[in-house]
Amino acid sequence: MSAVSGAVSSRLPVFPWDKLEPYKKTAAAHPDGIVDLSVGTPVDPVPELIQRALVGAADSPGYPTVWGTTELRDALTGWCERRLGAVGFTHRNVLPVVGSKELVAWLPTQLGLGAGDRVAYPRLAYPTYEVGARLSGATPVVYDDPTELDPAGLRLLWLNSPSNPTGRVLGKDELIRIVAWAREHGVLVFSDECYLELGWEADPVSVLHPDVCGGSYEGVVAVHSLSKRSNLAGYRAAFVAGDADVLAELLLIRKHGGMMTPAPVQAATVAALGDDAHVAGQRERYAARRTALRTALEAHGFRIEHSEASLYLWATRDEPCWDTVAYLAGKGVLVAPGDFYGEAGERFVRVAFTATDERVEAAVKRLA
Repeated sequence: MSAVSGAVSSRLPVFPWDKLEPYKKTAAAHPDGIVDLSVGTPVDPVPELIQRALVGAADSPGYPTVWGTTELRDALTGWCERRLGAVGFTHRNVLPVVGSKELVAWLPTQLGLGAGDRVAYPRLAYPTYEVGARLSGATPVVYDDPTELDPAGLRLLWLNSPSNPTGRVLGKDELIRIVAWAREHGVLVFSDECYLELGWEADPVSVLHPDVCGGSYEGVVAVHSLSKRSNLAGYRAAFVAGDADVLAELLLIRKHGGMMTPAPVQAATVAALGDDAHVAGQRERYAARRTALRTALEAHGFRIEHSEASLYLWATRDEPCWDTVAYLAGKGVLVAPGDFYGEAGERFVRVAFTATDERVEAAVKRLA
């Protein structure tokens, strides 16, 4: 018998994307090929100035540091102040991470959570919040309104605004109320804000904004990624920002774990955060694709809920989600079933608009 028992993997749910494979085959059999709107992966080129920065740092024979270069930390603190409204940020308030999914999956473990601790996340949510809780041995808990949770044993509260999958945005007043409640009960808040640059019918606000956190970062940390805003999913470039004491603890642990962002990626991140023009251009591309797909889906009898931000349309035909997945796969269009994100999504599908203009046009024609 193998010495590896599978004890850890047995705590985890089935990897959801494997269940989509048969439908992918159906969609791929369409005469004009598949239009894959299931995964929100960027398809547009990495901006030239970011590529140049990466190549310019290619001769990096030594180990990078977990905390990153001084230039990177300057870029992170500067961006948080300029873009999020954070005030009085220092290098102690930022920490680069190796892509945000790694951070989400391993955060409860790195915080020392385990049996008897509870980790809460939205009822409809990115599956990795649950995975992170289960990896650590903590108990995952879902919520509609986090302030209605029993705070006993609740050690970590995940917020996600704009939401994946629904695109829902938490308003400033909601965030103020939630942060105040969490602080009152000693609950650490991690706010996943990876889609913050992609508000369409709402202007997303960070928990680091002084109106929300009162100018103090105690008990609040924001998670940001460059995957969506800068087409850098392949670079694994992300960071956390906020409570200096929490980040100091994570830095110590991550040093021991060798969780280092590669030096060329650090240089690329500096370039990406220093330029707003490429973000605006990418937003325009996504806005056009979003409008085209939304119009086509609604004309085809779908109803779109929330979706005021992010890279997805949260769509329903008021039928079980897998029926909708099968129906669209028959038209050569692959989407994600809503139940990947929780039972509450069982009658919805998530439609990503991260496909090329040509593929979006193909989907629109098939829905006409």
